Amino acid sequence: MNTLTLHTQSHQEYLEWEALQECKSEYYAGEVFAQAGASSTHGTLTLNLGAILNMHLKGKPCRTYIADMKLHVSVTDAFFYPDVMVTCDVRDRGTDMYKQYPVLIVEVLSESTAEYDRTFKFACYQNIVTLRDYLLISQDVYSVEHFHLNDSGEWVRTVHAYNDMFHLDSIDLDVTVSDVYADVDGVVTLEEKFRKMSQ
Repeated sequence: MNTLTLHTQSHQEYLEWEALQECKSEYYAGEVFAQAGASSTHGTLTLNLGAILNMHLKGKPCRTYIADMKLHVSVTDAFFYPDVMVTCDVRDRGTDMYKQYPVLIVEVLSESTAEYDRTFKFACYQNIVTLRDYLLISQDVYSVEHFHLNDSGEWVRTVHAYNDMFHLDSIDLDVTVSDVYADVDGVVTLEEKFRKMSQ
C-alpha cells in the first residue's frame, strides 16, 4: 500500500479531503493510503458477485455496495473500500458516504494486497460486531476463502474450488463458485497451478 504525504489530524479531515480527490484512498489512524486501479479480472469478479447478491436481496432490507462505498471501522479509526459489502442494518440508511454495520465483506485478492487483506484488514474487520462472513476471492485460481463467524464466536475458514457451493448464513444464500468466476479468462484450478509450478 502506498502512504500519501498528508497531515491528517482526524478522520473528519480525511473525509473532507478525500471528497475533493479524483482517486480513492483508505485511512487508518491518521495515515492515508492510496488505492491502486483494478484489473479487468478484478472488476468482473466484483460485478459477478455483486450481481448475485443484489438479485438475492432484491426487495429485502439489506443493501449491496461495490467498490466505491467506504466502510468505517470506528474501533480502529479506519476507513476502507471493500470490493463488495452487504449491510442489513437500519443505522446504515442514515449515512450516505460510508457504512458501518455490514454482515458480509468481500475482497478480491491481488498480488500487492493479498497479505494486507488476509491479515491487517481482516483484523480490523473483526472489530465490526455485525460482521458474520468474510470472503477472499483469488484472481488467478478458482478459489474462494470463506471465513464465517460461528455461534461460539470463532472465525472458521473453508476454501472452495470451482465446482463447490458455499452458504452465506448472514444473508441465507447459497453461492456457486463457478458463477463467481463466470466470463473470467485465464483462471486455473489449484491443481493446475501447482502442476505448472512443479514443472
